[in-house]
Amino acid sequence: MKACTSLPTVVCILFLTAASSLCAAQASYTIADLGTLNSNGYSVARAVNATAEVTGAAGTSNSNLSDVFFYSNGAMTSLGTLGGTSGIGNGINASGQVAGYSQNSSQTYRAFLSSGSTLTDIGDLGGGSAVAYALNDFGVVVGSAVTAKGENHPFLYRNGRMIDLGTLGSSGNDWWNSAQGINNSGVVTGTSYDAQGNFFGFVWKSGKMTKMGTLGGLWSQGYAINNKNQVTGLAYTKNGSGHAFIANCGNCPLKDLGTFTGSTSTVWGFGINDSGVVVGQSTFAGTYHAFVYSGGKIKDLNSMIPAGSGWVLTEADSINAAGQIVGMGTHNGQEHAYLLTPQ
Repeated sequence: MKACTSLPTVVCILFLTAASSLCAAQASYTIADLGTLNSNGYSVARAVNATAEVTGAAGTSNSNLSDVFFYSNGAMTSLGTLGGTSGIGNGINASGQVAGYSQNSSQTYRAFLSSGSTLTDIGDLGGGSAVAYALNDFGVVVGSAVTAKGENHPFLYRNGRMIDLGTLGSSGNDWWNSAQGINNSGVVTGTSYDAQGNFFGFVWKSGKMTKMGTLGGLWSQGYAINNKNQVTGLAYTKNGSGHAFIANCGNCPLKDLGTFTGSTSTVWGFGINDSGVVVGQSTFAGTYHAFVYSGGKIKDLNSMIPAGSGWVLTEADSINAAGQIVGMGTHNGQEHAYLLTPQ
């Protein structure tokens, strides 16, 4: 540093140390407001791919009406719905395909897969309704669908065919069983009830569903899986708190990601990239804050964005290989989708 050339060595070292501390205190991410489809609307981002294309839902007015959106190169485009009043994109792959769910003209929820700007209904398991939560780079979609018996079962959709992944023993119309994430090897994670009415995260691979454990408590849920088969989600501890976790396989022990200063009883892990960086949400002083877990530490994302930005980041839903994060927050009091990019 040129300013140090005429300073005594000890003073120079102290100067550099202070400068390093100042840099460490600066924001770790830049933040972009993804906007809305209407100046009075709102938006929420659910997924981001490797090229920072984003999907989610955006309101077109002050009401709760919402369209599926596709965001690329600074512009948000509406993909509409399947004919109903609302829809949301939950997953986006490297080709820009979007999977999610929408109401149709009968206001029934249906799972869809996009092709360009067209949303295509991908069917159900015989019960008339389905929702999709994720897809991989080969266009394989997972979610939950109602069976002919009226039960909600996790599904996998591939090559025009939807298959039932089964459950951990669940029986009954009131128990929600769902696939939430899939990687490029076709390994799936989600949540299923057992015959006793307890719910657990699962990993499904090659036709076999494996029950995941907990963090010492009663239950767990799987939300996302990366290409190294690492899973994140929510699991309960002995004292009844729900914490985010990482598990390196279906029957591996769960690693508790802990809490950050100010976070309280519940921490959800919603997204994980191939480097094992997790993003999600935590209860925080009566509201919610978004977090990132990296390098063995969990941090409030609100402490890592520029001061005075006007943002309160309430949820982080997805992270790509470059570490870019999308989610939802309030910007000067308005609920908008955001994109964080590491500095």
